[in-house]
Amino acid sequence: MKKYKTTFGGDKKVGSSILTMPENRFKHWAVPKIPASIETYHLTMTTLLWSLINVIIGFYIRENHNLLWLVSLMIILQYITDLFDGEVGRQRNTGLIKWGFYMDHFLDYIFLCSLVFVGYMIAPQGLAIWYFALVVILGGFMVNSFLAFGATNEFQIYYYGFGPTETRVVFILINTFIIYCGTDNFNILLPAVVLLCLAGLVVNTWQIHKMLWCLDMAVKEEELSK
Repeated sequence: MKKYKTTFGGDKKVGSSILTMPENRFKHWAVPKIPASIETYHLTMTTLLWSLINVIIGFYIRENHNLLWLVSLMIILQYITDLFDGEVGRQRNTGLIKWGFYMDHFLDYIFLCSLVFVGYMIAPQGLAIWYFALVVILGGFMVNSFLAFGATNEFQIYYYGFGPTETRVVFILINTFIIYCGTDNFNILLPAVVLLCLAGLVVNTWQIHKMLWCLDMAVKEEELSK
């Protein structure tokens, strides 16, 4: 039977994505080159800056779609600082494990909201309800991960080889598509994306439900056998 951990497991992610191996090689090479004056919490808090820049861009994006290149740059910068913040703490043994877990993932949500805001500001009129649904569904993935972590003390954010890094790549591809193709097809594409995300959330919820059900039933069977 699978045992529950008794120590905090939030700093150790379960599973991997298709980009995990190159990511690990990259951060092991790059982190020793980061100046000693830059601490893990500095890198974590930069997500606020990237999010603010996205929001500012959002107010001008409708008139100039090329600003999406800058949004894509913010995604890359947020990826780099998010990738390095925990690794800096681990390699230097200066990490703030529980603070880092809380603040890092809360700011990930803030950054996600800033990207959805940019999408809302650039979209044709009449699609507000779909953006509201998108925020709810994407937030649902995060809630699922945190609730499952609270029940098992194992933090899993990778599913079928897909994780936060791959999600960022998708956002960059969407930005590039809009720059070259515009938003004329948003009335079809946005609902399709929302429904696809909803289907993923349903599957994700079912998997977590099934895992936790099996864990509880195994505990009950063990107690009855005593």
